Order: sequence, then structure tokens, then C-alpha cells
Amino acid sequence: MHKKILLLGSGELGKELVIALKRFGQTVIAVDSYAGAPAMQVADGFEVIDMLNAEQLDAVVARQAPDLIVPEIEAIRTERFYAYEQQQIQVIPSARAANFTMNRKLIRDLASKELGLRTAKYFYATTFEDFTKAVHEIGLPCVVKPLMSSSGKGQSVLKNGADQQQVWEYAINNSRGDIKEVIIEAFISFHTEITLLTVTQKNGATLFCPPIGHRQERGDYQESWQPVAISDKDYTDACAMAKKVTAALTGAGLWGVEFFLTDKGVYFSELSPRPHDTGMVTLAGTQNLSEFELHARAILGLPIPEIKLERAGASAVVLANKTAEHFTITGLEKALAPSNTDLRIFGKPSTRPFRRMAVALAYDLPGADTNELRKKAKAVADSIVIQ
Repeated sequence: MHKKILLLGSGELGKELVIALKRFGQTVIAVDSYAGAPAMQVADGFEVIDMLNAEQLDAVVARQAPDLIVPEIEAIRTERFYAYEQQQIQVIPSARAANFTMNRKLIRDLASKELGLRTAKYFYATTFEDFTKAVHEIGLPCVVKPLMSSSGKGQSVLKNGADQQQVWEYAINNSRGDIKEVIIEAFISFHTEITLLTVTQKNGATLFCPPIGHRQERGDYQESWQPVAISDKDYTDACAMAKKVTAALTGAGLWGVEFFLTDKGVYFSELSPRPHDTGMVTLAGTQNLSEFELHARAILGLPIPEIKLERAGASAVVLANKTAEHFTITGLEKALAPSNTDLRIFGKPSTRPFRRMAVALAYDLPGADTNELRKKAKAVADSIVIQ
């Protein structure tokens, strides 16, 4: 088996996926808007284009003639995927899935209105007037997000009515692509946010990984841990919702399905049709197969006999704090001195405030205290200095 794979988006998640695919002897061309992106460093070739430019996207697909197209980010002219499928190019997980999940409006309406999944109350707004009406209807606090964004950009919690203009502008100004619209959601009082990594297969049952707990700031992941405490009922309900929504979107691959755990049960939040940033905790060997190995097998149609928990683990991000084209990363000796720790430096060519530059990992035997592992992973991350 040999496939030529066009990877659209070449960040740290794409880098790990390329490594997993290369281990199966595949050819991968990494695409992004800038040269030197992490996945480009390990791929067979690369292209630098504006993926929101349909002509440039069509041109690179025609030039590379891939067997598979694998999106890794949101900001892509995804409506072109339907045409590529007509050309007998496999889109992962499918053109339908990529189009729906790249746009919060499509996926939220599918989940809530068509599939009847339990979600927060929500409205959309394209003008400030509509936004203020929605805020009044939902009440404070509420969550405001651009319909199209990545890594939590533009997302905030509106707690004070006096901040409406600021929150509105933050969401609109951080919208990706052509869509200048926001979603306003009721704030759910949750005790835990989880990611349920879900694998849909070409020939096989839908599989679920042990749930991952995660914590966000500014709408972006800061730490994750696996396993997470969850009741049998909540886990069963989450699996049922994940299976329902992924089946409706169609296609094979790994999905990151997010839920809120509350005292009143499970609420569907969002999903990504690809490896999830919180799933980087699986790089600590928490599962027999990492999320990237699972995605590689699923998209190639290779067997996944089982997914089982091998370790308890935690991850913590390393963030830059300023913009720079030239920098050094130090502190590795101190970071890796404790036992059962690891680190992945992504190799991004520049920094900016809050840009994710590395991830720290800590692990132990199954049943270990994940709170202690979280502290250990954070200590590893804090040892890294970006100068």
C-alpha cells in the first residue's frame, strides 16, 4: 500500500501525523501559508500557498495529484473539497465533514437541530445590533466565538454588559476566512471539559479512547490529562453522541469530540475531524496507539484491533510571550531531569504572544494521581525558556 497524501496545514499536530504516516511508508506533501512549518520539516515535500485562495488550492491539488487530502486546520476553502471528491481524491474524513466542522454554524445546527444532541442555548449575529439582542436573550455570562477560527482565537466569556463592544470586536477581528459572524452561547456551569477521541473506520466499528480532561484559557488548550474521572452514565452518553454526530458527517479518521460534564449530565460542545490538540497527551504513551497513529491507520484503512489505556499521563503547553523571528529555547536539561517526563519542541520558525512552541509530558502507571501528573507536566513546561 502506498498513497500520496496532501496535508493541508502543517502545524505540530500535522508533524506528528506525518511521522505516523511515514512509518507506514506513505508519501506526504505538507502545505501551509509559511515556509518551515513543523510538518514540512519531516514531510517528503512542501508547498506554500494561501489555502483560502481557491485558485491556489486547485493549482496545488492539480500539481501534486494526491490520493488523499488531509485537512489539519480550519482556514481552508473547504467547499472545493466536493470537487476533489468528484475527481476521485479521498478527502479525510470527507468533504461533508470538513465543511461542517470548519464552520461552527453548520456543526452546531447539525448537532442541535438535526441530531437532537444536548447543547447550550445559542444564537448567531452578523451585526452588533443582533449581537446585543442575542446577549439580552441569553443573559450573562455568555460565551462569544467567531464562527470560523482556530486555537480559540476570538473566543471570550462576556460577563459584563459594558464589555459588549470590546467582546464583539475581538470575535469579529479574529474570524478566519470570509465569514464575519459570531455565535453567542449560554454559559454552561460545568465541572470538567473533556475530549472524547473517536475513531471511525472504513471497515469496522466506531472506537472510543479513554476520555481526556482538559483546561483552556482564552479558548485555547493549556493542559490535558488522561484518564479523566467520569461516571459510567456520562461516558455512555458521550459515546452515543459522538457516534451519532460522526456517523452523520461520514468518513473515516480520528475525531476530537468535546463535551462539558455537568451535574445535570453531558453537553456536546464542538468537534474537530482530525487529531485534537488536547490529544497530545497520548504522546506520553497513555494509549497503546497515539491519536496520530490511530488517525494514520483509520485514513489508510488499516486494522485497529483495540484501544486500551497503558498509562496515566498529562500534558502542559509551552507558550511564547513576544513576537520574534530569532530566538533560542533553553532549559531542556532541567526539564527532562525528573523521571517519567518527556518533551516535544515543535520547531516553529517564529514566535508571537501565546503561540504554542512545545508541549511537556508526564506519565506513570495506570491508576496514578493525574493531579500530581498535571503538576509534574507544568513543572517541565515551566523549565523551558524561550529567549
